[in-house]
This record gives sequence, C-alpha cells and structure tokens, in this order.
Amino acid sequence: MKGKTILISRTDSIGDVVLTLPVAAMIKQQLPGSRVLFLGKKYTRAVVAACEHVDDFLDWDEVEKRGLMHQTEWLKAWQADAILHVFPRKDIAVAAMKTGIPLRAGSTGRLWHYYTCNRLIRLSRRRSVLHEAQLNLRLLKVLGIRKFPELQEFAELFGLSRIREADPRMKSLLLPDRFNLILHPLSKGSAREWGMDRFMELAAMLPPERFTIFVTGSREEGLEIRSSGIFSLRHVYDLTGRFMLDELISFIGLADGLVAASTGPLHLAAAMGKVAIGIYPPIKPMHPGRWAPLGKQASYLFTDKHCNDCRHSGFCHCMHDILPELVREKLEQHADRKSTPSSGL
Repeated sequence: MKGKTILISRTDSIGDVVLTLPVAAMIKQQLPGSRVLFLGKKYTRAVVAACEHVDDFLDWDEVEKRGLMHQTEWLKAWQADAILHVFPRKDIAVAAMKTGIPLRAGSTGRLWHYYTCNRLIRLSRRRSVLHEAQLNLRLLKVLGIRKFPELQEFAELFGLSRIREADPRMKSLLLPDRFNLILHPLSKGSAREWGMDRFMELAAMLPPERFTIFVTGSREEGLEIRSSGIFSLRHVYDLTGRFMLDELISFIGLADGLVAASTGPLHLAAAMGKVAIGIYPPIKPMHPGRWAPLGKQASYLFTDKHCNDCRHSGFCHCMHDILPELVREKLEQHADRKSTPSSGL
C-alpha cells in the first residue's frame, strides 16, 4: 500500500480522535509516500488540522444528511485506496462500499461490516485489556503493518505540531515564574466527573505564589462552575466559554499542565507533552487501563477497588474518594521541576 491514499474514519469525540492520530503516524512511518485522509465530525477538525501526519480532513457533517448518492460521489472524489473504519458507522460503511474503495477494513463486531467490508479484523474493544490507542492500531494489519509500538512509545506518535499562534491577550495571562495550570472540571456527560467541590479544594490548596490557575469549559458549563465559588480565589481565572477548539489547543500548548477527568482536553494536553493528570473511575470500560492519558508527562489517579454502586447514578463515590491532596502532591513535584531547571550538564 505504499504511495496509496488511506482514509481513517473516526466520527466521534475529541479524546477518541486524539487517540486515533497514532494510526496516521504509523501509516506515514511504515508506508512511505502514502496520503492520509481523516474522516471526522466538524467539531474535531481543529484536532486533526494540528496533526502533521494527516494530509486532509473530510467533514462528514457536510454530507451526513444529504443521502447515499451524494455521499458516494463526495467520497469518490477523494480517490481513497483504503478505508479503516476505526469508529464503526453503518452509513459510512455503506457509502464506502458503494464508492468502490478497493480495501475496506472493519472489525468483526459489527454485522454490517460482513457485507460492506472486504477485510475484517477480529477485535473486541469491550473485552480487551489493551488501551484504546493500541486497539485503534489493530486495523493496520490489513495494510501489512504488524509491528506495533509499546504503550510508552505512543507519546512520540501524536504529531500535534501544527498549532495556531495563540491570542496575545491569552499569552499575557500566563506567568513565567508560576506553574500555569488548567482545570477542566466538567465533561458534558462524556466521563465520570471528580466533582466541583474537589476541584475547589484543589485550587484552594495550591499557593498563589507558585500557581496560576485557569478554569476552562463551555459557556453553559461556566454557569455551574461559577456557582461553586472557585473564582473567589484570587489566583483562579475564568476562561469558560472563551475558546473555540483551535484556540483551546493553542492555550493548552502555552500552559504547564492540566487536570481533568477522561476528557478531550486531558488527552490533548498529554499528547502535547504537558503535565496531564487524569482522574478516573475503576469501572470498565472507563478505567485508565483503557483510557489513560498518553504522554511524556501524563499520569492518572484512580481508586483500585470494585465499583458498582454508582454505575447508573450521576455521583461516583470512587471518583470522589480520590483526595485533592494526591493531585496537589503530583502538581507540586512538577512545579518544583519548573522552578529548578536542569543545568544541562
């Protein structure tokens, strides 16, 4: 498949897309001269655009409601030689088949893949012990790629090097003599959350002479975050509702670290080499074994115990039992390293 056009299909959330970018990196490494396309949702375009391993982004939102004939013609124009259905969707699988893409690869876990794909990979995400990023690479077997990196090697595979210049006003908020920390407390329901009370406790523990704290989230999330009283702390700044995704990526690139549950911003920070501390439940498949942040300075905290009582409720005791002191300890270690730079000897 060297020199061919390969389409990666992943039309879901930011964190999922971040953890799929190593697929593009492996194609570029193992199949020189290949053109890599990424089919996704409009709101993840900025993530893919920042990745040096992807040549073009295909916005499925443009054609999703236009019917199969239009979708087929639209896909055909990209002249893909192969499509990898990393995130399975029946409508995309049917359109790819009708387009006549020569190699169409999917997992055996979806019935429609048996008639829309001509290459199947046995892959059970629900039962696997592998990380999501490792699972994503398994579809590369159909391209003849069979040697995969170890989990610790993924930090080098995200390629988030094409980041837009940050707004000067945002730059001015960051202080070179402080540890500039982003807290991203909410997840729009995509992950178990630690709780605003825990984030408030953490922020209150971090000394203003060492830390400057920025709280991010959507405009709607800002209403809930402000009601917690966290912005009464003099070293905490409200940036909720201030960023488009490309702007948030730029700001994360300027900051020193980020704390969040298993959200897109957490995975972005980890992939960009920032201090990224994730707060996780032990519940499968949400546990860190599957979704831990991957990066040179990424880590996570979770309670290693059997958890069932909050599986179907909004409040997670296992998350809340993770003490802010544990997060503070990790952050202070990183702040110490920033204030005592290496001599280079």
